[in-house]
Amino acid sequence: MFEKFEQYLIEKAGLNEQEIAAVRAVSVEKKIRKKHYLLQEGNVCVNNCFVVKGCLRLYFVGEDGTEHILRFAVENWWMSDQESLNNGIPSKNNIDALEDSEVILISQADYVNLQMTIPKVCEMVERIKARSLEASQRRILSNISFSAEEKYKNFIKTYPDIFYRIPLRMIASYLGFSRETLSRIRSQFVQK
Repeated sequence: MFEKFEQYLIEKAGLNEQEIAAVRAVSVEKKIRKKHYLLQEGNVCVNNCFVVKGCLRLYFVGEDGTEHILRFAVENWWMSDQESLNNGIPSKNNIDALEDSEVILISQADYVNLQMTIPKVCEMVERIKARSLEASQRRILSNISFSAEEKYKNFIKTYPDIFYRIPLRMIASYLGFSRETLSRIRSQFVQK
């Protein structure tokens, strides 16, 4: 499992063997079965999670029991509850596996230490944070200015590898509309 993470570190950060050994020393490999939690609401998020295989989702449950999906993560993506992780506070969210998954966990303390001791890791993390912020801004713009149809088309275009791996009800939740609305939009696309 670590070998795939090692490939990622070489491609994205250009780490050498000694630097990869330092990362390996603080990495924990974990398998998560489908429908099992990596993080549950009320617990503090203490690990940065790299997805080696599978698909995870970050979501919260509203007072009415409705799930609101904030993020998905597939192979070579990172996943954590940043607010809980950065501030050491109980999470308002859940992270669970939508498929049998394999992940690499690095504690926040070790993650920060790697950034301080290996400049290439720090540079990689800064690039990841910048892309994450850009994606968040695009999602906010989409939510406040796109029609339901435009949101759907944009999701398919932006995340084609995720679209076919997750249930439609979860796509609807992520996009912020009902399953019925998604069904109507999909049928319109099929007719065109």
